[in-house]
Amino acid sequence: MILSDITIKTLIAEGKLKVEPFSEELVQCSSLDLRLGFEIARYRVGDYIDVKNPTWEIERQTVGREGFFIQPKEFILATTLEYIELPPDLTAFVEGRSSLGRLGLFIENAGWVDAGFKGQLTLELYNANSYPIRLYPEMRICQLVFAKVDRIPQNPYNGKYQGQRGVVPSKIFLDYRK
Repeated sequence: MILSDITIKTLIAEGKLKVEPFSEELVQCSSLDLRLGFEIARYRVGDYIDVKNPTWEIERQTVGREGFFIQPKEFILATTLEYIELPPDLTAFVEGRSSLGRLGLFIENAGWVDAGFKGQLTLELYNANSYPIRLYPEMRICQLVFAKVDRIPQNPYNGKYQGQRGVVPSKIFLDYRK
């Protein structure tokens, strides 16, 4: 079941769903907009990316109010301004805003936020356009669509990205160190 604006506001007011900073104007009829934060990052690699061995470096950048450009065919990581905490009975889908998609900006977060997740979201941005796109901190960048889980999971999310703040690069290499 997808949650309505009334339910989203109620869960936030009751403290069951945490969104900081929260602004009521971010609540849409069946989603919650999130804004772009002030940090982005670009991967710096040699010849290739090896998922088992993190040989890449991350170049972090704090973005001022003047914004930044994402170049054609460029991939960057960004963070949301909002820090969220989902209760164990709520999950969320991350969707890019249609208005930005129509400019050629693809916005992802692997598309999913597990029940029990806590942290800022790291977004994957890709400019599929032939022209640079200028983005600004605090602009609405994506939306969360919330859904109730049929039961509280035995194991709510407590993975490698729990509690993240700012841009967090891939930790896929940890999958091979178990």
